[in-house]
Amino acid sequence: MMDILQKYLNPEQLQAVRTTEGPLLVFAGAGTGKTRVITYRLAYLLQQGVNPASILAVTFTNKAAEEMRQRVNILCPGKAFGVWITTFHSLAARILRQDYQLLNRKADFVIYDENDQKTILRQCLKELNLPDKKFHPGHLREVISRAKDDLIDAESFMIYAEASDDLWRQTVAKIYQLYQQKLNQNNALDFGDLLLQVAAALKENQLFRQKYQQQFRYIMVDEYQDTNRAQYVLLKYLVGPHQNICVVGDDDQSIYTWRGANPQNIQEFRRDWPNARIITLQENYRSSPQILDCAWRLISNNQMRHPKKLWTKNCPAEPVYFSEFDTENAEARNIAEKIQYLQREKHIALNEIAVFYRTNAQSRVLEEAFRYYEIPYRIYGTVRFYERAEIKNILAYLRLIYNPNDDISFLRVINIPSRGLGEKSLQQLQELARKYRIGLLQTLNYLGELNWSESKKQQLQNFQKMISELRQLSQQISAYELALLVYERSGYHQELKDENTLESRNRQENIEELFNSIDEFGERTNDTSLAAYLQQASLLTASDEIKSEQKSVSLMTLHLAKGLEFHTVFISGLEENILPYHDALLDENELEEERRLMYVGITRAKKNLFLSSAQQRRLYNRRIYNPVSRFVAEAIAERDPGSEPVAVSESAFGQTRWQPGSRIRHPIFGPGIIAEKTGRGEDLKLLIKFDSGIWKKIMVKYANLEKL
Repeated sequence: MMDILQKYLNPEQLQAVRTTEGPLLVFAGAGTGKTRVITYRLAYLLQQGVNPASILAVTFTNKAAEEMRQRVNILCPGKAFGVWITTFHSLAARILRQDYQLLNRKADFVIYDENDQKTILRQCLKELNLPDKKFHPGHLREVISRAKDDLIDAESFMIYAEASDDLWRQTVAKIYQLYQQKLNQNNALDFGDLLLQVAAALKENQLFRQKYQQQFRYIMVDEYQDTNRAQYVLLKYLVGPHQNICVVGDDDQSIYTWRGANPQNIQEFRRDWPNARIITLQENYRSSPQILDCAWRLISNNQMRHPKKLWTKNCPAEPVYFSEFDTENAEARNIAEKIQYLQREKHIALNEIAVFYRTNAQSRVLEEAFRYYEIPYRIYGTVRFYERAEIKNILAYLRLIYNPNDDISFLRVINIPSRGLGEKSLQQLQELARKYRIGLLQTLNYLGELNWSESKKQQLQNFQKMISELRQLSQQISAYELALLVYERSGYHQELKDENTLESRNRQENIEELFNSIDEFGERTNDTSLAAYLQQASLLTASDEIKSEQKSVSLMTLHLAKGLEFHTVFISGLEENILPYHDALLDENELEEERRLMYVGITRAKKNLFLSSAQQRRLYNRRIYNPVSRFVAEAIAERDPGSEPVAVSESAFGQTRWQPGSRIRHPIFGPGIIAEKTGRGEDLKLLIKFDSGIWKKIMVKYANLEKL
């Protein structure tokens, strides 16, 4: 075994594998082979004769757990059976099944998914006579889930709520209590319960705790920086007197605090186990020296991190390129043209190329450019822009307005937002349509024949009136203006606002991006009619799009890029308010997470990395003018002596360096602050308020300014 370890592991990796006794914290930088370390460490324990059933290896996804299981089986054929290789939730569920009596549970409990949770919450709202617009089930589910991640049960949540003056939170506490009662009545658990109940039982029940501490003699955890409070406590109390726990993580890749992850858990690990051995993996096997230098320049600006600097024996490659464009369309076209060049001249396969962006809404302009240049692509982790449910909903409204006989569109939107029509009610409308040989929209003229409540009939009559009025208006206003009216008057916008979840906010951003595309279509074609736009939209969503089995470029958000690698990576939209995201600009912790997010994107690249931004961008249904992201200036700051250059256009560097609010010094007028900038490149001018009180407009190329 030692021959294999020494052949395939570097000294630090080998040290991590062979350090089996006592607490161990492994800082594994991007591309440093952490999966290999965990797999070989597990195999090493088995080769040393450790009982497989006494080993617990925890990952975050079922896919990662299965891959680890397969790799260990290859290294130790026939010896891995019985090892607990699992996810946190699967571990908790298995423990609950085994010890349901100790935990006052029935063995046949069920686990409710997100939709089941929302159904229960709707029942709670109905019983408490609360409006689902003010207390949206989706948002309530998030609040309760985050509370359980922080080990706050319904009783504790009520205590905190009553101690505050927050009436909304006090009402949520009542909902939480009733929700938990209903779960118990149904002998059901949600995902948060799995972790909360096991963590609480391990903490409070000594007999239960000792049982599992004696069973698991060796514990390993992957992606430790992504653990939440409940997972941290669960692990803490699983570790027995032997203290044989090994956690592997990278604080520089902690990008999921918005869903409950707590990067401070790494610091708390060192507090709870002060005798912990710390090993840092810094040799990178993925990226070129130029890419690693760029990544280090960026991430070294974060204060809350374990010091490390990745290095590699890989051969030097292309410099990192940054380009700035006038518009997002020019940026997207340039990315498409570069990809064509890389494929044609450098023979780089399309599936080795990825384009990253901060928000889903940014994909639309990239998709359109790729269609124009006939570049096969796929949206990773989500659906194509025009196939997203919220986009189809708005388009269905527009199609119904254009063609009142479009029954497919009617069926799609009649309950968006909800108008209380169930399957039985829709069947009755379809029977009316068959009886009178009319379209479904027209059946709303015959509601008197149905034994429905007056309020239900009134809702449908209001819907019919809205469609009729908008149809008349469609002859007088542009498709863009009509789409805005549909969004507001249908109540769809209000429903998404009331839901107030990350998912609903993403949907709102996507819809606003659809409005951008409608407006741009009118400007581009000089035809703002609804008929013209719907014809174009139907072509965009036709079934003759590129087949998914072809080799294709991957498009994805930076959050989805974690754990992946590509020969060539493009990171687009590097502008203030986009990356870093506008919500993070006033909070240093959130700003550091945005920096980590870009760091994750940079370290996905093996050979080529292209960074880009646009001076102006249509996003969220408006034209915005953002300066270049501060992260670009950080990544291309003064080079270390002897390091490879980072290629960046001079105009881009100037735009990045001289930002309003920056302090400067002029050789004649002295220190001052930049109030405004205009022009670009050699025409870049700054309006400066000098400390002496005078104002001057300065041409940068002649001024010999010094940045303070």
